Amino acid sequence: MDFELSGDHRLLQSTVRDFVEKEIKPLAMQIDETHCIPQDLVQKIGDMGLLGCFVPEAYGGAGMDILSYAIVVEEVSKACGSCGILISAHSSLACDIILHFGTEAQRQTFLPPLAAGRKIGCLMLTEAQAGSDVSGIATTCTKDGDAYILTGSKIFVTNGGFLGTAIVLATHNPSLRHKGISAFIVDLLSPGVEALKNESKLGIRGTFTTAFALDGVRVPCGNLIGVEGQGFKIAMEALSGGRIGVASQALGIAEGAFDRALAYAKERTQFGHPISETQAIQFKLADMATRIETSKLLTYRAAWLKEMKRSYTMESAMCKMHASETASFVTDEAIQIHGGYGYITDFEVERMYRDARITRIYEGTSEIQRLIIAKMLLS
Repeated sequence: MDFELSGDHRLLQSTVRDFVEKEIKPLAMQIDETHCIPQDLVQKIGDMGLLGCFVPEAYGGAGMDILSYAIVVEEVSKACGSCGILISAHSSLACDIILHFGTEAQRQTFLPPLAAGRKIGCLMLTEAQAGSDVSGIATTCTKDGDAYILTGSKIFVTNGGFLGTAIVLATHNPSLRHKGISAFIVDLLSPGVEALKNESKLGIRGTFTTAFALDGVRVPCGNLIGVEGQGFKIAMEALSGGRIGVASQALGIAEGAFDRALAYAKERTQFGHPISETQAIQFKLADMATRIETSKLLTYRAAWLKEMKRSYTMESAMCKMHASETASFVTDEAIQIHGGYGYITDFEVERMYRDARITRIYEGTSEIQRLIIAKMLLS
């Protein structure tokens, strides 16, 4: 049993940290204020290979393992949660689906532009009446010659506003519930696709969270992923992988907030001494560090299990639940350590507090994660 990162992983970690320090950290506050990640930064992230972390080199990716991907999302999220989820949703909810469930022709066609960042990927799953209950989606797919016709609406599509490549879940017959769902690769510039709005959000404000209407969108039969009726299974597998990405994002946000709180506690003086010398602050720092470390161990282990092609559904639920709740706890304590300053936008912990909150919701709420864990324990 070895708890040390390999030399390659440490080199990656160092390289990404340098990139984040130079390119992302200086823009993090601006990204939050303008509700947008600059396109040239998106391209730099793509040029670094961070949008194709685990995509094989044969398809234009970096060919790294899943732990490397987790490290990338973690390091980026220390500075900017919006950039972290850009990478995570793109990788786990689009690239990974095509890589593992797509045909060779689909991989050859769609993965290279995704891995390079020329296209940004997303998953169009959630609907107004189908959130945690994925089997309740109402967007329909109807066979018409050499194509399927998609009609319906989707909400909360992370990365949707880039109008890149989407994995769309639709049903052949709503009465079939999960057995009637299929998955399709859709170009979001296709006729019939309408981006309705990008939501204004509490946190991760630099990301696009988009609502769409699909009005008779014609999708070639060759863009069906897997076989008809396999969509629910594909979505569940994608969400399990996506939870590792969200856990990594949450872990990074927590670490970023902790680093800032620790530095502030050492420099802030009250009653003639740094506040880090008070037991009340020391206990907070100890609790924060311990929760971060346990979240990291859970997340890295889930990433390792996925890479080893072993069962990781329960472990991904555990790491996502724990890391997301850790992020909320740590960012809250970071604001408390900063006192009044932590509540104003001049200090980054305020933004991190807002960014952390969503991690307990998307890719399955904390309540859903507990249901998954309990079900697997009792099976």
